[in-house]
Amino acid sequence: MNGILGRTLGILEHLAAHPQGLPLASLADDLDIPRSAAHRLLAELAQHGYVRQLRAQGDYVLTTKLVSLGLSFLSRSGVVDIAQPLLERLAEASGELVRLAVIDGDTLTFVAKAQGARSGLRYDPDMGTEAPLSCSASGHAWLMTLSDEQALELVARQGFGSREQFGVNAPVTVAQLLEHLHAARARGFSLTRETFAPGMAAMSAPVRRPGQPAIGTLSIAGPHVRLTEERMLALGPTLIAVADELAAASGASPLFSRAAAGPRQPPSA
Repeated sequence: MNGILGRTLGILEHLAAHPQGLPLASLADDLDIPRSAAHRLLAELAQHGYVRQLRAQGDYVLTTKLVSLGLSFLSRSGVVDIAQPLLERLAEASGELVRLAVIDGDTLTFVAKAQGARSGLRYDPDMGTEAPLSCSASGHAWLMTLSDEQALELVARQGFGSREQFGVNAPVTVAQLLEHLHAARARGFSLTRETFAPGMAAMSAPVRRPGQPAIGTLSIAGPHVRLTEERMLALGPTLIAVADELAAASGASPLFSRAAAGPRQPPSA
């Protein structure tokens, strides 16, 4: 990763994946940065409050400053105020995890959730992560609103998710992905089973106003022993209705307005 900014962002992203912390030598070696340069960058990040050492000469960890920035951004964007009551209502109706993801350029990021399962098996992944477009129900819900060519271009930028990393049914070819997308368009929402996580099923609908690009996705996810295909089909009209209601209210959020601009275009040659 070349350049000071690239190296700095690389350090932040690598530390985010290792919340227990990492020593300077591991960070430098993992990111292929000279140790002297890594030390300078870490000192700068520590000075500005983004990282700290667990002890003198010890491992480096992220502070909560980045989290605070992200939460502050979401709070001021109005997304949570608009979406949370609707997410809570859908979670109660479905009894499963409900998540809202927002489109930002060519990525889809989970920003809010509500848990409807009160007992038994619960599925509750971390917020703030990007949805894999090729194998998540949320990714399929966005891609179904695009042409096949646009959808495949976005997946090509991100790459296909492997079955070893995600689920045994994750699409790994263009034909398999298009089969999912064509079925999703026909029913009005996506439906997946063990494509994103073992033992899990999910469904998702795009959040978009008529004639406009999608601005996000609304999903329901849970263990496939409860969230069967029959149950997902029965929940489909409710999911679509809440997604449409969220789309109608989205004009009050600057983040949703920005998402309506559509996917990022690749730079011209």
